[in-house]
Amino acid sequence: MRKNVVAIIAVLVLVIWGTYDYTTKNSKQAETMNQQQNKADAEVGIKKGNKAPDFELLHLSGSPVKLSDFLGKKLILNFWATWCPPCRAEMPHMEKFYKDNEKDVVVLAVNLTNTEKKRSDVTAFVEDFALTFPIVMDAEGNKASMYQIFAYPTSYMIDSEGIIQEIFQGAINYDMMKKTMSKIN
Repeated sequence: MRKNVVAIIAVLVLVIWGTYDYTTKNSKQAETMNQQQNKADAEVGIKKGNKAPDFELLHLSGSPVKLSDFLGKKLILNFWATWCPPCRAEMPHMEKFYKDNEKDVVVLAVNLTNTEKKRSDVTAFVEDFALTFPIVMDAEGNKASMYQIFAYPTSYMIDSEGIIQEIFQGAINYDMMKKTMSKIN
């Protein structure tokens, strides 16, 4: 009799544990699916939580580069100009961060070429600062308008699914980049 009671209690414990485990796993799966669906349904825009608007610009080398080329990677989208003192202060931090994290994070620097005196200033700047991350030219200022850039520099921190997670207006340093990008998938 005592063995039967112990067996019944053991079966009940297993049933309760199995039900709890099943319910917990299903709720976690549902939550993950909801988060993925929310990202897939994210509105295209320039605010946190929006899917970053895609664009295509020419790289310094002349080849076309699309923002969507970097889907699947975390991205710092940086708008800058050579004549901008905070941009100049920020670039060594960008380069160091890129070199330290290039397997996980891409830096895409959009030069506000329409604000430059001459295009050769950009090439000289890139050489002077020994920049190795991709640099594209916004020759018409259309992308700066699309992203409503009014402070130089401006950086958008974008997750691997193309969703804007953070926006910085003004120069940021290495530690800010590291802290922000470590929180992004």
